[in-house]
Amino acid sequence: MDMATIVRPGLDELVRGVGALTARRLDRRETAFAVADLLRAQFPSLDLLTPEEREGSPDRYVSQVLHAQDDFSIVAVVWRPGQGTVIHDHVSWCAFGVLSGIEHETLYRDHGDHLTEIGRADNRPGEVSGFAPPGDIHAVLNTSDEVGVSVHVYGADVRRLGSSVRRVYDLPVRQR
Repeated sequence: MDMATIVRPGLDELVRGVGALTARRLDRRETAFAVADLLRAQFPSLDLLTPEEREGSPDRYVSQVLHAQDDFSIVAVVWRPGQGTVIHDHVSWCAFGVLSGIEHETLYRDHGDHLTEIGRADNRPGEVSGFAPPGDIHAVLNTSDEVGVSVHVYGADVRRLGSSVRRVYDLPVRQR
């Protein structure tokens, strides 16, 4: 099936809503929280992806760009059980909502020569959050026994950039 012919329930409304928010030119943090509020109000269903897209890949988590324009992108991420990211940060603000699975997030602070863990969260289906750089260093892992799906809205054109990741951190992690 051609990507242009896939019906994605709720995507057009989400694009219009995010577009209206980014047009307000709020600061990064305010935009992330406003988009998170919009996601809560217009929470997408798993039908946003086709059954095939919701299967993910046995090799690694999969990011599917659903919409991209200059000032924001909407991306679905599919994580099989046990799949996760490396420690990284982002090029822009982000708001995300978990549709299925459990996204276990570990947050870090950069001290130049090492990282310290500053928090953990288990993001469950129906939960929405937002963040903005700086202070967005984290790693995410699907700790559930089911395929995880989440929708992420980034304040950048990730199709043009190739990724939402600004930097990967390969530093020692020390206890506080």
